[in-house]
Amino acid sequence: MKTVTIDHQVLPAIGIGTWHMGDDSTVESQEIKAIRTGLNAGAKVIDTAEMYGSGAAETLVGKAIQGYNRDHLYLISKVLPNNIAKTIEAHLDASLQRLGTDYVDLYLYHWRGGAPLIDTITELERMRIKGKTKAWGVSNFDIDDMSELWNLPIGSKVAANEDLYNLGSRGIEYSLLGWQNRHGVPMIAYSPVGNADSLGANMTRNANVLKVAARHEATPYQIILAWAIHQPQVLAIPKTAQPDHMTDNVATMNIDLNKEDLALLNAAFPAPTQKQPLDIL
Repeated sequence: MKTVTIDHQVLPAIGIGTWHMGDDSTVESQEIKAIRTGLNAGAKVIDTAEMYGSGAAETLVGKAIQGYNRDHLYLISKVLPNNIAKTIEAHLDASLQRLGTDYVDLYLYHWRGGAPLIDTITELERMRIKGKTKAWGVSNFDIDDMSELWNLPIGSKVAANEDLYNLGSRGIEYSLLGWQNRHGVPMIAYSPVGNADSLGANMTRNANVLKVAARHEATPYQIILAWAIHQPQVLAIPKTAQPDHMTDNVATMNIDLNKEDLALLNAAFPAPTQKQPLDIL
C-alpha cells in the first residue's frame, strides 16, 4: 500500500475529499456511508474546509466520524484568507465544533489573500502552539509562493501544500513538485481525477488509459488515481458520495503502474515543457 509522510505521520496515499458534500440533506445518509466506507477500507485522511457549503461539509464529516477512534483519523481543514487576521481562532473553533473534535491534524491557508504572508503563518503557528492544530500548511500555492514562504523565519514549518493535480493537469511538475520534493514538503492533490473527468481532458475515454485499465482489471478512474500517487510524497483526496466508488478509490493504493503503463500514460498526457499558470478550481 502506498503511503505519504506528513508531519512525521505515515498516512495512506488515498484520502477522502469532501468538496460539494453536505449540501443536500436528501443524500446525507449516503454521503456519510461513503465516508465510513472509505475509513473502513483503510483510508485515514479526510480533507474538508470551512468554505465547503459554508461549513456543511465539516458538519457532515463530524457526523460521519462519530464512533471512530480519533487517533486513527487524520483531519484536514482550511481557513479562508479573509478569516486569518485576528479572527482565525474563532473560525478554527467553529470548524472544530462542526467536526466534533478539539483539534485538526492539519490546518491549511486555503489560498493566498492580501495579508502579508508572515502575518498569516504567524497566526497559523499560534494555532499549532495552542494545540488546536497539529500542523499547518498552505493550498493553491505556486513555486514563487512556496519559495517566498520557505524564506520566512518560520516558513520551513509548512507541513504540506495542496494543489490541483491530475494526469490531465500536470503543470506543477515543471518546477513546483520537484521543489517540494527537495524541501521535504508533501503535495496534497485535489481533483486527482479531474473533478470526475469534467474539466475537459477526457482522461477516462483516452485509449491509452483504457488499455492500462484493462491490463490491471481496473476502472479508468482507478488508473488515473493510481497515476496521481505514483510519485513519492503525493497524497490524493478524491471525492465521491458513492460507497462503491469509495471502495474502488481506496483499493487504488494497491495498483502498481509499471514503466510500460507510465510510458503509455505519459504519451497520452505529456509532462509540461515550460512553466504554466497554476490550475485552480
